[in-house]
Amino acid sequence: MEQTFAIIKPDAFAAGNAGKILARIYEEGFTVKGLKKLYLSKVEAEGFYYVHKSKPFFDELTEFMSSGPCIVMVLEAEGAIAQWRTLMGATDPEKAEEGTLRRQFGTYVGENATHGSDAPETAAFEIGYFFSGLELL
Repeated sequence: MEQTFAIIKPDAFAAGNAGKILARIYEEGFTVKGLKKLYLSKVEAEGFYYVHKSKPFFDELTEFMSSGPCIVMVLEAEGAIAQWRTLMGATDPEKAEEGTLRRQFGTYVGENATHGSDAPETAAFEIGYFFSGLELL
C-alpha cells in the first residue's frame, strides 16, 4: 500500500464541497489514514509551498491557501499517488477530464479545489509537514 498527501482547498471548503469530495475519496477505494481541518497562516502556506517560491504565482497561491479553512489528509491505496492525481484531474479545471474533482469543483487554475503529492518524496515531505506518526491510523 502507498500513501499520498491530499488537500481539500479553501475554495472547495467554502463552497460546501468538502463532504462531496470526501465521499468520492471513499468511493474510489482510498483509506483515510489522517484528516485535519486547518486554517493555514500565510507563513505556514509559504513553508508548505516553498518549492514554488521563485515562481510568479507563489504569492497568489499562498494568499489563497491562507484565505480560509482547508482539510489536509493522508490517503492510502495501491498506487495512491497516481490514483489520487487521476481522480483530481488536470491543474486547470477547464482542461480536466469530466468526472474529475477539479473539473467538478474547481473554478480556475488558481482555485482548483484539491492538491495532491506528485511523487513519493513529495508525499513524505507533505505528510510530515502536517502529521506526526501518532496521528496516522
